[in-house]
Amino acid sequence: VQLQASGGGLVQPSGSVRLSCAASGITLDDYAIGWFRQAPGKEREGFSYISSSGTTYYTDSVKGRFTISRDNAKNTVYLQMNSLRPEDMAVYYCATYYSSAYALNPRMARYWGQGTQVTVSS
Repeated sequence: VQLQASGGGLVQPSGSVRLSCAASGITLDDYAIGWFRQAPGKEREGFSYISSSGTTYYTDSVKGRFTISRDNAKNTVYLQMNSLRPEDMAVYYCATYYSSAYALNPRMARYWGQGTQVTVSS
C-alpha cells in the first residue's frame, strides 16, 4: 500500500496551491481521508477530512479557504488551498481512516502519506 501526498512548493501569500493524495494498493473511496499539517516545532494538526460518502469537515483555521474533494476514478483526494497565509506553511500529510468519526485523530490513521512541503513566502 502506498499513499502519496504531492503538489506542495513555494507559494506567495494570498496564493493558491492544490495538493493531491494518491493511493495504490487500496481503494480510497473505502476510507475517510484526513489532511494534516505540521509546522516546525509544532504538533501535527488535523484540519480537514472527507468521508467515504463525501461529507467534508474543516477546522476554523482553514474554513472558507481550503476545499477537500475526491476523485474516485483517479483514486485521489485533493486539497485546494486558497488565500494562503504564512501560518499555513508546513509539511502536509494525508491519512486514511476506516471511519470519519476518527478522521482527525492521528493515532487512529490506518495509512499515512509521506508529506509534502508547502512554503508560503514572498
